[in-house]
Amino acid sequence: MKKRNRTRPALSLQERLVRFTQNARAAAKNLPAGVERRELLQKVRDGEAAAEMERWLSPPGPQSPK
Repeated sequence: MKKRNRTRPALSLQERLVRFTQNARAAAKNLPAGVERRELLQKVRDGEAAAEMERWLSPPGPQSPK
């Protein structure tokens, strides 16, 4: 039986999404106009939308330990 991966990410989801969008935007700046750049910018928009949704869904303030 395969063991479950029980490690937690070092960064929160919000931090990972922000970092992803920053890196993708920087990579898109270096690309010439075209399909690849458009797709990368679409991923940036998707990441920003996901970060916004995560902000809406997460409760304000610190959470109690589970």
